[in-house]
Amino acid sequence: MIRTAHLSDISAIATIYADAVKNGTASFELVPPSQDDIRARFEKTVAGGYPYLVAELDGRVAGYGYCGPYRPRAAYHFTVENSVYVDPAWHGKGVGRALMRALIASCEERGFRQMIAVIGDSRNAASIALHKTLGFEMIGTHRSVGRKHGVWLDTVEMQLSLGTGDHDDPSFEPA
Repeated sequence: MIRTAHLSDISAIATIYADAVKNGTASFELVPPSQDDIRARFEKTVAGGYPYLVAELDGRVAGYGYCGPYRPRAAYHFTVENSVYVDPAWHGKGVGRALMRALIASCEERGFRQMIAVIGDSRNAASIALHKTLGFEMIGTHRSVGRKHGVWLDTVEMQLSLGTGDHDDPSFEPA
């Protein structure tokens, strides 16, 4: 079940993210943030009108995803950046795909026009393949821009047009 995240999910979200920070390269953070930091990030995202979702399976949070501003300047107002993290016990079982589909739909409903994926580590074939199957196009690779776990890491950027994309002038502001 994909649903809107609640403050009661913060502990599970923090646990999933801490594992990604400690053991993976999707996030370029080196130290897992505290639950209070995760809560503050969650509240800022939701207050900004962006979607924040969880995948709940067997009564527990199996993954989460959210979108936030791609960049802070006003001209980027209609562009979002996505983030999805899945509990390692649920990797490869469609949780990330379900979260991404729900995020795309939610962003379209809110009037956003472009979604950017900044994928940490160009060797993350599963994330790149997932984004491709959802219609994202490769827009570039930033070589060796991060260093984690003793190796240099690239980031890959992919982009998806939402709704009518850039084919017309929005007559409203995103929610």
